[in-house]
Amino acid sequence: MSAENGPSVVASAELVVSEVVASQVSVRDLKTHLSEWLGRVQAGEVVEVTSHRKPIARITAVKPAEPTCTNPLQKAIDAGLISWSGQNPVIPPPVKLNDGGPLMSDIVIEDRG
Repeated sequence: MSAENGPSVVASAELVVSEVVASQVSVRDLKTHLSEWLGRVQAGEVVEVTSHRKPIARITAVKPAEPTCTNPLQKAIDAGLISWSGQNPVIPPPVKLNDGGPLMSDIVIEDRG
């Protein structure tokens, strides 16, 4: 068997494994054509590895991880803590901190005086 012919048809057989169609492959054939079998797995196929015609392992594709956000603002939006309509924010008028008395900076300067 040449490498360009692909995995041996004799070595693979279709079977149903928990409602998923899987291919069986012998350890020897898997080692010989590993990249081809992994390509099939990556395409979504489930591959069952056999030794002496007995299943010993099952190879399945890894589910892609959900993107994680490191931006704290985006995390707060995703958690529903804040929302944004896409418009410019309405900023309330500034709070007046001085009620007409002397400024704290003036008190400090006078005290150091």
